[in-house]
Amino acid sequence: MRPPPDGTRRTVVLVEGDSDRTALQALARRQGLDLVAADVEVVPMGGITNIRAFASHLGPRGLGLRLAGLYDAPDVARVCRGLAAAGLPQALDPDALPGLGFFACHADLEDELIRAHGTDGVERVIEAAGETRSLRLLAGMPAQRGWTRVALLRRFLGSRSGRKARYAGLLVEALEPGRVPPPLGALLASVGCGAAD
Repeated sequence: MRPPPDGTRRTVVLVEGDSDRTALQALARRQGLDLVAADVEVVPMGGITNIRAFASHLGPRGLGLRLAGLYDAPDVARVCRGLAAAGLPQALDPDALPGLGFFACHADLEDELIRAHGTDGVERVIEAAGETRSLRLLAGMPAQRGWTRVALLRRFLGSRSGRKARYAGLLVEALEPGRVPPPLGALLASVGCGAAD
């Protein structure tokens, strides 16, 4: 990734993985926003442990691009240290992260989407995707008996390669008006392309 030739300041949104990128891109489309026109690129890092390397390469000590991001709240200490080491010392204060364009999912993206839909809503999306039988099979396995519906849905969403990213898009597309998970909406707004939904 190179800095834009015309001197404008491109924004790079750092996310943990493909499901986060898919969710943000789906939300932008849903809201009629063009990330490319806004010079915003969503970059999956292949895990939050890579935030220091990505921020160092792309941020103030590297290409000088504007950074923003989405992260899981349990990873806040790693995010703070990584951003500070990459040239954003104010990130050492977790309360400063939103002002820098970094927003926390309560537990993770799946948690945000399940809370936005409720378990019934998530199960309707699974049914529309033709995977109700797979969910029932998972629920019937001895290891999952007695689990809460939320725990079962979280397990289902992460139980097959590519499923997290697929459902990130499907769940965002199926959100009812006014139910956008706050960190996703705040992130798009912070990079200058948010809209109320």
